[in-house]
Amino acid sequence: MSVDDIKLIGIIGAGQMGSGIATVAATSGYSVIIMDIDEGQLEKGMTKIEHSLSRQVEKGLLKDAERKASLPRIKTATSMDAFKNCDIIIEAASEDEKIKTEILKKLFPLLKSDAIITTNTSSISITRLAAQTDRPTKFAGMHFMNPVPAMELVEVIRGITTDKETFDTVSALAKKMKKIPVAAEDFPAFIVNRILMPMLNEAVYTLYEGVGTVDAIDESMMLGAHHPMGPLALADFIGLDVCLAVMNTLYEGLADSKYRPCPLLTKYVEAGWLGRKSGKGFYDYSGDEPVPTR
Repeated sequence: MSVDDIKLIGIIGAGQMGSGIATVAATSGYSVIIMDIDEGQLEKGMTKIEHSLSRQVEKGLLKDAERKASLPRIKTATSMDAFKNCDIIIEAASEDEKIKTEILKKLFPLLKSDAIITTNTSSISITRLAAQTDRPTKFAGMHFMNPVPAMELVEVIRGITTDKETFDTVSALAKKMKKIPVAAEDFPAFIVNRILMPMLNEAVYTLYEGVGTVDAIDESMMLGAHHPMGPLALADFIGLDVCLAVMNTLYEGLADSKYRPCPLLTKYVEAGWLGRKSGKGFYDYSGDEPVPTR
């Protein structure tokens, strides 16, 4: 299948990433089916999409006519049965290999034989996930960055079994969605998170060991390294559960102690303090301004 054959895109998961991918797919002219087993999450996802499109119009990044044309292209579903005519699927469920594996096993029997399957995983082995399907040659990683409408990069990851046609098609699709594809090899956390997550984890260690406060650490990196956001605020934005999952993948996959997740990061996740999405992480977001929790 070439990129010109792709007309209908299926997206699994209506969370932050799934709704963002649906937004850029629809504004790029594609018909989209976004599926989530939680109807409430689907409603939230569609609200996010509408809000995102309106903000793009306000910023002059999208014409209002384009916004109006994009919304009808997106349909919702609570069952993967809706994907039977899709040309490509982008799985954007939770960063949990067990969940993704269960989804893939249920998904592939429902698809047409030439449909491509991709996963938005930020760290899990593409080769291992591909082996759970009937089409490992037509399986690739398509890792979008968060927030999807604003971030230019898509990591395109080729597993050991991914064929060249699939890799080229997925890369071309990223370009059609106005993104810049970068090829990454199938090793734990790929490129961006292999570099980024250990830095965030080290920031948590710096807090854990009392080297600096939350404010001091974030302010130091913004003023001293010109980062637009401090590492602890960024971890909250990404989700501390996602950060922990990626660090565990790195630690288990590479067997190197430098990737050991900070115990404080683990404790925050155990407490349900997952960052912005839960209202509390390294900052408390319940007031008008975020307040450090430590």
